[in-house]
Amino acid sequence: MTARTPRLSRLRRLTPGRGEDGVGRSGRSGRRRGATPKVVALGGGQGLSASLAALRRITGDLTAVVTVADDGGSSGRLREELGVLPPGDLRKALAALCGDDDWGQTWARVIQHRFQSEGDLHGHAVGNLLIVALWEQLGDPVQALDLVGKLLGAQGRVLPMSAVPLELQALVRGHDPARPEDVDTVRGQATVALTPGEVLSVQVVPSDPPAVPEAVAAVLDADWVVLGPGSWFSSVIPHLLVPELLDALMETKARRVLSLNLAPQPGETEGFSPQRHLEVLARHAPKLALDVVLADEAAVPDRESLADAAKRFGAAVELAPVARQDGSPKHDPELLAAAYDRIFRMHGRIGPWR
Repeated sequence: MTARTPRLSRLRRLTPGRGEDGVGRSGRSGRRRGATPKVVALGGGQGLSASLAALRRITGDLTAVVTVADDGGSSGRLREELGVLPPGDLRKALAALCGDDDWGQTWARVIQHRFQSEGDLHGHAVGNLLIVALWEQLGDPVQALDLVGKLLGAQGRVLPMSAVPLELQALVRGHDPARPEDVDTVRGQATVALTPGEVLSVQVVPSDPPAVPEAVAAVLDADWVVLGPGSWFSSVIPHLLVPELLDALMETKARRVLSLNLAPQPGETEGFSPQRHLEVLARHAPKLALDVVLADEAAVPDRESLADAAKRFGAAVELAPVARQDGSPKHDPELLAAAYDRIFRMHGRIGPWR
């Protein structure tokens, strides 16, 4: 137990549907047999979007907790000029939660639209400007994101993982190709993601950032927490560097599934095997336990080594075809949804949900 545990206890008492001990009065989390599972997905960027596009197909109770360390592109410009949270990954998550009807798909395209011009608007996404405008109007990032979600008809909720914008710092060996054995501190998510060197570890600044209370409460009240896929050092691991959020991940009664990437990411995880992704995760959160590690069956050349790495987390490995059939390293929403649904049914404590 850590010094932050009392704050987590208070959050449990404030979570809807729970008694003072954090457990619902009519059973775990107050849910009846047959209810939809409460799922929280953690990550950022395209990886989180892929996970959300799958998860919204199998649950009506979905919350995305999104990294806020982006400092590139439109998000970086708005962050630098206005001092706000970077809105880009939050926007992508909202777009992924839009429905497949005309309304949802129209709004998904609108908020993802980027202006093309010779002026200051060039490269800005409509959704970024909308989110920041509502932040300034309402003065509450969570309330503003809830309002955008309502406008879009989003099938779930989007929350930032921290209440303040974070700077990502990494120790990188060979960041300067002229000094391949030297270890340098590299600053900024955009720079870390594209480094030609080997990322050894990452941290966030400030080192003890405040978690968004609603994000912590969602993790504590979940049936399932899904971490990944996504950029390993810049989208997945940062969630484990927010102390209150990590405490919640370790204390929650939810089952935890780690969804691995389909291929190493150029720069950030170049040459990584599936098991090395787990080894890196363990170095940053050695006390974290997992229940299931999900991987694409075609992306795991050494199943025994992956199983051994998963055992260190107390996790079982589930292999499934989750990649698109066009050969691109992208998840297929329907196949990924089927894999999550099977995992929830096979490994869940309550259910079936449908």
